[in-house]
Amino acid sequence: MDSMLNIPNTGQERVVIVGCGFAGLEMAKQLKSSNFQVILIDKNNYFQFQPLFYQVATAGLEPRDISFPIRKIFQKQKNIIIRITEVTKVNHENRTIETLIGDIKYDHLVLAQGATTSYFGLSNIEKFSQPMKTVIESLEVLNSIIHNFEDALVNSNPDKIDELANIVIVGGGPTGVELSGAFAEMKRYVLPKDYPELDCKRIRIILIEASSKLLGGLSEISSIKAEKFLRNLGVEIMKETQVLDYDGSTILLKDKEPIKSKTLIWAAGIKGNAINGFTQEVCTRSLRLIVDDFHRVKGYENIFALGDIACMTSEAQPNGHPQVAQVAIQSARNLARNLVNEKKGRSLKPFRYFDWGTMATIGRNKAVVDLKYIKFQGMIAWFAWMFIHLRSIFGVKNKILILINWIWSYITYDQSLRITFLPRNFRFNKKE
Repeated sequence: MDSMLNIPNTGQERVVIVGCGFAGLEMAKQLKSSNFQVILIDKNNYFQFQPLFYQVATAGLEPRDISFPIRKIFQKQKNIIIRITEVTKVNHENRTIETLIGDIKYDHLVLAQGATTSYFGLSNIEKFSQPMKTVIESLEVLNSIIHNFEDALVNSNPDKIDELANIVIVGGGPTGVELSGAFAEMKRYVLPKDYPELDCKRIRIILIEASSKLLGGLSEISSIKAEKFLRNLGVEIMKETQVLDYDGSTILLKDKEPIKSKTLIWAAGIKGNAINGFTQEVCTRSLRLIVDDFHRVKGYENIFALGDIACMTSEAQPNGHPQVAQVAIQSARNLARNLVNEKKGRSLKPFRYFDWGTMATIGRNKAVVDLKYIKFQGMIAWFAWMFIHLRSIFGVKNKILILINWIWSYITYDQSLRITFLPRNFRFNKKE
């Protein structure tokens, strides 16, 4: 038994999985009936459904609706042991990992700790902007925006009111597009009722994208349609625009006029959640671990990487697979199958990703869907988006809660979860 961690020594080969996102969770599920002892490690005791973070940030859903306790998922699996801690280093020489609660031995190590926000070296933007890579960060975005509107309501300086009320999102991928559409609908249907004393027409929802195209991973027709949907909702779109700096109130842009805003949401890039113990040669510039077709980290026999942290290149994917849930899930299934087959003396299968398609929603009755053989937009795409996301949520209770919230919002044109939580040391801003 690992004395400090109370992990029994069962004599089984031990698979240690770091991270319980889409890849780590699927890996553990695939091995729950195997003859491996599985140690699942995460900093949180819950799985969070990332595709719906934006609905927490826009008061559409509660954090608990898209979070599910890890222990509840595996409470009947005796071969799966869960430890809530942070991994600080991998020691491949003696096959152990260092964590904040002690060292853990492994026979097979699966790294699936995902990715975090990349600020591309812009320190002020890292300091003053708001990321959205966790459910807590999404809730903080909502808190900040509501408090800014409360401050704007009691301010007499028009320039200060605009600065408090304007919302700027950087990054034209699915997160940025979905956030922009949701905020635009809040501006149209919700904020005028909540803040009748405020001229909500002055509120600007601005989406900034460095490239020439929104939703870079989707087809040209879907990108154009998404842009049209956003513009019809009143979103200002600035393409081929680079953000240079931000001091908490002024956003500096390359070759364009600055924008005044207290809210800058950064959804422009991600990088791997790096763990100490690997040489620079096995990492890409974005800190992803280079893996072969069998998910092995370059140069390491029994260390594997899955999901957003992994980079598997090929002629078709010279920069690696897209960092999306389907890649994580499919790669976890392939690796789990290979570990079981290897134990039985069977041949291993290289990973081949099947792209089911990509989708994004842009507000009420509006979405774009690119499937492998068909592309469609509008209301049908919106219903398809809702069905697929609802089907992917864990737990019957969570599915029902989300469906109720969606139906209520659709009928009433309202979001009923606009509640903020103040930290203990919070101080209200003085009136200017």
